[in-house]
Amino acid sequence: MKPGINWQQIETVLLDMDGTLLDLHFDNFFWLQHLPKRYAVIHQQDEETTRKTLTSRFENERGTLNWYCLDYWSEQLQLDIPALKREIDHMISIRPHVEEFLRQLKNSHHHVILVTNAHRKSLDLKMDKTGLTEMFDEVVVSHDFRTPKEQYQFWHQLNCSHPFDPKKTLLIDDTASVLHSAKRYGIKHLLTLLQPDSKQAKRQDTEFPGILHFDEIMPIHSLSL
Repeated sequence: MKPGINWQQIETVLLDMDGTLLDLHFDNFFWLQHLPKRYAVIHQQDEETTRKTLTSRFENERGTLNWYCLDYWSEQLQLDIPALKREIDHMISIRPHVEEFLRQLKNSHHHVILVTNAHRKSLDLKMDKTGLTEMFDEVVVSHDFRTPKEQYQFWHQLNCSHPFDPKKTLLIDDTASVLHSAKRYGIKHLLTLLQPDSKQAKRQDTEFPGILHFDEIMPIHSLSL
């Protein structure tokens, strides 16, 4: 589906981080490759067996706060997950055209909020590496609400703490379950990413309108795109 955005109808822009503003390859590589390898070495186990076991444990928590919580996995795996992430933090990268997109938003009348399921320790690491923090009017971490974006309650709590009109709000997120949750809440303008991980194939069919890169929805001041 092709995006169709009339920026004059938008007051609030809600932006996801991983897979939307930042390349999801860092996270996929960490959880599926780097962590299993380091776990196997530290605990003296077979790497392939470890990878299968950990992948199964991760999948059992998908869509919950635990799935995103570095403290939870540090405790469960008896590893310093933030420290292991820092071992490969050179792989953290901003997706193409994101910085120009954020600059245009910054210079517009739109209220821009980063809304992420990422644990705050992961958020801090990525913002330190990218320097994007100043581009947002607000930064919201779902852990502070004790509920992930996949749940309707997240959007209710977000609106209570950072009021917005759902009918005049745009959410850009790479996760379909998050977009469905936002749609149920009443957020009208929804957009996804066609290639969250630059090392994986482009999505050919998405339930929501999608873009490959942010230059497709610029300039912000244009009446319709």
